[in-house]
Amino acid sequence: MALQCTPHIAIDEADLEESFVRASGPGGQNVNKLSTAVQLRFDVRRSAALPDAVAVRLMRLAGRRLTSEGVLVITAQRFRTQERNRADARERLAAMVAEAAVPPTPRRATRPTLASKKRRLESKARRGAVKSLRRSGPED
Repeated sequence: MALQCTPHIAIDEADLEESFVRASGPGGQNVNKLSTAVQLRFDVRRSAALPDAVAVRLMRLAGRRLTSEGVLVITAQRFRTQERNRADARERLAAMVAEAAVPPTPRRATRPTLASKKRRLESKARRGAVKSLRRSGPED
């Protein structure tokens, strides 16, 4: 079974590595006994499921969650059970991949309008006039 991120991108289960660790936070006595937090690891650089452009955007989007080897680490410990934390980690990975799959819209260079240039110059002239009034000569 694969993790479906977008209609065109699906990550194979073999590419995901899960490890269970002790969680901090809610859980009562279980928090000291059971390993309910999930660390989901996904190797972005070596994944064949992601196109190159999407992988580059995902690595930039991951920030501190990306290791120096290019492995994305998502830690989920919001819930008290392993199953819900696993689902949460997978949903977060799918959301990140879906966000990275959307190409950024290119910026189109625009020029300021004539009216905005005039407003800018008028406000500069007003400000200069206020400052020149403050520079009155020495008081007798």
